[in-house]
Amino acid sequence: MEISNVSTLAGTIRENVSRVIVGKENVIDLAVAALIAGGHVLLEDVPGTGKTRLAKSLARTVDAQFRRVQFTPDLLPSDLTGIHFFNQQEGRFTFRAGPVFTNILLADEINRATPRTQSSLLECMEEKQVTIDGETRIPGTPFFVIATQNPIETQGTFPLPEAQMDRFLLQLSMGYPSRDEGRDILRRFIRDDPMVELEPVCTGDAVIEAGAACREVFVHDAVMDYLLAIVEQTRVHEAVSLGVSPRGSLAMLHVSQVLAAMRGRTFVTPDDIRTLTVPVFAHRILLAGASRRKSASVPALLETIVDQIPVPVEEWEKR
Repeated sequence: MEISNVSTLAGTIRENVSRVIVGKENVIDLAVAALIAGGHVLLEDVPGTGKTRLAKSLARTVDAQFRRVQFTPDLLPSDLTGIHFFNQQEGRFTFRAGPVFTNILLADEINRATPRTQSSLLECMEEKQVTIDGETRIPGTPFFVIATQNPIETQGTFPLPEAQMDRFLLQLSMGYPSRDEGRDILRRFIRDDPMVELEPVCTGDAVIEAGAACREVFVHDAVMDYLLAIVEQTRVHEAVSLGVSPRGSLAMLHVSQVLAAMRGRTFVTPDDIRTLTVPVFAHRILLAGASRRKSASVPALLETIVDQIPVPVEEWEKR
């Protein structure tokens, strides 16, 4: 696939998802970018804002295998990865694959499962493989995890550790709709559910090809230095106890290439980095104790950091 075709593919996916999700174009675009980049998305917001509906509509848009798992405290790691059981008819142990052996996995309310179960996703999210009883198996290609969690109802939940948060390419929030968007939602769903009639518009292979094409998007050294300046500032800032990891830097690099291609360009600009700073970096940062007690906002802190770092410009713009 040519880089120029990525924008067309992304637009087709966006248009199809928008048949179900009213407004939230920016959230849809970023979710599509994560899908093409081969990353994973964490949707965090209050109940009823459309997190699960966005995940399901995106999954239905791609003609690929889809599984949904409702995470609960009694969910076991083997419920996700699968188990070997004794098949009496065949007289031997047989592997029964779990729901992670799919292309798109919806992990609904992921923070309601125990840390042991949450950790069973670490290997397959990062390395796209699962090791069971010493045998390595491949979940699916592509493999895309969309996880949701509710930040309000924290009783009986298990916050995701930093190691698992770092596995998510983006953290997104739906937010409440505006008055006009709310009216459109009521009108659109007054008789039928558009989700029922949603049909695939692309294949999993097309998504993989688009991701490979985006790796050819040019990133100038000045833009890389701009990215690294933001990352390094998160590591030395007095309000931060845990800054962005090298995995976070690579995540920003790859998804910025995808965003540039989606915007019809063959090169990454500083504006792409600025657009992605909060969704890519916010969930990877841990504030220091004093800042936490002051209820400091990580997105606000990142915006302050970005504003303080000079934006690289072309030589002719300096004249």
